[in-house]
Amino acid sequence: MSLTTSPPPPATAEPVARLAAARKRYGATLALADLDLTLARGQVLALLGANGAGKSTAIALLLGLVAPDAGSALLFGQPPRTLAARRRVGVMLQAAALPEHSTVGELLEATRACYPAPLPLARCVAMAGLDGLLARRCGRLSGGQQRRVQFALAVCGDPALLFLDEPTTGLDIEARQTLWQAIAALRAAGTAVLLTTHYLEEAEALADRVLVIAQGRAVAEGSVAAIRARVARQRIRCRSTLAAGVVAQWPGVIEALREGDELLLTTHDAVRVLPPLLAADPALTDLEVTRAGLADAFLALTRTEVAPA
Repeated sequence: MSLTTSPPPPATAEPVARLAAARKRYGATLALADLDLTLARGQVLALLGANGAGKSTAIALLLGLVAPDAGSALLFGQPPRTLAARRRVGVMLQAAALPEHSTVGELLEATRACYPAPLPLARCVAMAGLDGLLARRCGRLSGGQQRRVQFALAVCGDPALLFLDEPTTGLDIEARQTLWQAIAALRAAGTAVLLTTHYLEEAEALADRVLVIAQGRAVAEGSVAAIRARVARQRIRCRSTLAAGVVAQWPGVIEALREGDELLLTTHDAVRVLPPLLAADPALTDLEVTRAGLADAFLALTRTEVAPA
């Protein structure tokens, strides 16, 4: 899904959020190793990494939940725990419990009251897709509905910086697209967004920049297109009787897999692979060649660049 939005406002001189050579250790585990991260106004930065890569630790440092062992963490040029910085931030974490006996409307009104210039209640409801749920008690909400309430709570203060940690986990397609549209609108209005997600198509649809981390270290940073270009790959799909194990040994083939009666190849150079493929099976059908997506680039980067470490 592609989202059409107006260009983001120009980045300000001072980053909205910054980690500078941030290092954090938990006992014998090095969670972050001199990580640098910057986020400007009107940008969506997708922080990608496998479980245990250090994403949650990076967010915890920026929120002031833990302090770095070395380096620094700043929000709006200030320490994250300062009240002035915290009032400009909205947060949606992976795990957050809602008070069971409060209604959605009561919870939203109480949270809006904590901010000097909150968004109108109707705007929060529309952005999170909460129509018809204001009178519902939080304890009677489904998991997906609770995630939508958490999103509304994160944006209701009209934050300048929004942290979204796996925001669409547990949502159906319609609810996910509603949140995507809301995030795109916030970005267009100048809100900076730090997004972590396991849905790589989500990062591809929303992010201006991607930072891939593995074992606490940055392994790649840039636009989605730039990250894809780092590991330029193509996918060849066709219906063929050729054995995947045999094709995997051909020059130029990175990987060959079989999915039912379909053969799926990964290559750096489809032009090199197609002639022997057609020669080996003239009867193959449904041939399709596509470029690699962000998911392919992510897997390649985290496999190859972390291995030496």
